[in-house]
Amino acid sequence: MRIGTPTEVFDGENRVAMTPDSATALQKLGHTCVIQSGAGLKAGFSDAAYEAAGVEVVKTAAELWAAAEVVAKVRPPTEAEVAMLKDGQTLISFFYPSANEALMKQAADTGASVIAMDMVPRISRAQKMDALSSMANIAGYRAVIEAGNNFGRFFTGQVTAAGKVPPARVLVIGAGVAGLAAIGTSASLGAITLAFDVRPEVAEQIESMGAEFVYLDFSETQQDGAATGGYAAPSSPEFREAQLKKFRELAPQVDIVISTALIPNRPAPVLWTKDMVEMMKPGSVIVDLAAERGGNCELTKPDEKIVTDNGVTIVGYTDFPSRMAAQASTLYATNIRHMLTDLTPAKDGVINHNMEDDVIRGATITHAKDVTFPPPPPKVKAIATQKPKEKAKELTPEERKAAEAAAFRAQTKQQVILLVVGAALLLGVGLVAPASFMQHFIVFVLSVFVGFQVIWNVSHSLHTPLMAVTNAISSIIILGALMQIGSGSFIVILLAALSVFMTGINIFGGFLVTRRMLAMFQKS
Repeated sequence: MRIGTPTEVFDGENRVAMTPDSATALQKLGHTCVIQSGAGLKAGFSDAAYEAAGVEVVKTAAELWAAAEVVAKVRPPTEAEVAMLKDGQTLISFFYPSANEALMKQAADTGASVIAMDMVPRISRAQKMDALSSMANIAGYRAVIEAGNNFGRFFTGQVTAAGKVPPARVLVIGAGVAGLAAIGTSASLGAITLAFDVRPEVAEQIESMGAEFVYLDFSETQQDGAATGGYAAPSSPEFREAQLKKFRELAPQVDIVISTALIPNRPAPVLWTKDMVEMMKPGSVIVDLAAERGGNCELTKPDEKIVTDNGVTIVGYTDFPSRMAAQASTLYATNIRHMLTDLTPAKDGVINHNMEDDVIRGATITHAKDVTFPPPPPKVKAIATQKPKEKAKELTPEERKAAEAAAFRAQTKQQVILLVVGAALLLGVGLVAPASFMQHFIVFVLSVFVGFQVIWNVSHSLHTPLMAVTNAISSIIILGALMQIGSGSFIVILLAALSVFMTGINIFGGFLVTRRMLAMFQKS
């Protein structure tokens, strides 16, 4: 089939749904590719690059929509673009069906199938097609860069001849894909990073990225994020008040706030109120990634950057992925390619719109002149987050002493039992074994003891733990052999000499190998 990508008509949109690399991969599935002239220029992809990849370039959007059997684009289609759809055609793009019901009905009436990339179910198999996560990752990274561009100081702390520079304090609200990307970028720039999320199970993820999770002193058990596909669910009024109280405590302390909190099919919750903005220091920055849905900050204005009376900059841009058009286009085109791979299971260039497939059914909002939104729940459960591990109870000094005493008594009891059993065994052997055997047995026991003490007490900086164990075993053999080498029997002397020779190679060779290993980690 012919896969076509038109130029985006949305003002300020720089992304493109097909790149030369993704076109090459689509052709391997048996498809042919066509693109409107200039569609990729704002993302850094020239018409010549597409032609070199075997893509046909057409001049106008009308030609493109007429020629393509599958149209892939970024932004939701306009009414004029939906009017160009025809029966049997497939459109793949962002759509936001909850907010575009009339447009969705118009598309269904044309007989075209519409796949909304924002409706891809959050199951493990669909992660490669999760365009929302791809774009959120870019938005989180870009939010920190935008904050740095508007912040008048370093992120990292420095001590210079001109004076000491304290590190910036960054608060990230929401630890979804965008929030985690912002946390990672902020921490890597050296800022003291705090993060909050209503799902306590994400605390480990936040802390693993070098940030501090902001806990609330609140006993309400939050709902499992997996029940809503990994997104946060609405909180109770009591929990919301506890949130706002905590944020008011943090407002005077933080320099940068990056808010990413969203609830599916709802306006963005207001979490940073006007009085919190007024508490912030002059020069502070708020980057509101939820601006398109109303904003998490009460003063956010979508697509604008404002400076409040007390000198706080509030950034409400809604096009962060588009501001990194080359990277965003590459990731989004890859998501589209993976979707088309599932739609072309035979790799013969024929689309198989399998409505029994969880991913295809979940993302399809119109098919065969019917509106198929909302989809049924997927047969496979959404990606679940792990429950937070319960924190170990902090022991008082008295409890710690009691626990140490109990452990000491248990260890002493175990050692006494082992000594008694060992003595009984030795006594039993001594009573029944001949004198000649006892002589050799005593040598063996002493060898074990001396070898263990000699080798095991060597610092581990000189050899690896594995070498320590093998050398300990070798030392037992070599000490026993040295004690037997003076025996009058020729066979015993020969065997003892061979034992000394072979175990000596093992011991010294082990140290040489370890030395070479350690040398690899030494700075030249």
